[in-house]
Amino acid sequence: MGFQTEFNSVCKFKSEQELYELLEYGRGKMMKKQFRVFPTGQKVIAYAPDNQAVAIVRILASIAEINFQGEEVTQVEMELVRKLTDEESRVQTALADEMFFGEQA
Repeated sequence: MGFQTEFNSVCKFKSEQELYELLEYGRGKMMKKQFRVFPTGQKVIAYAPDNQAVAIVRILASIAEINFQGEEVTQVEMELVRKLTDEESRVQTALADEMFFGEQA
């Protein structure tokens, strides 16, 4: 049982519904498997499930717990700072693919 550290600039959604709620209402949350440490209070780039950069968000809370099914999970609450422009999204997506999501050497 240990904590996995997230990249300080990456907040990747696994669920389209969670991302939709964030973009629609300006606040949202996501659930991650395992214990993870997110940079509470910092702004990070949010990525859609297809690794597309979509927005800048501020992490409000990161709560790691063992749920009723005995699984290690982390709930991350965030607020939307702003959506990225098309050009910003293109550049951030390309950088993240090279740094985080692409083929690991």
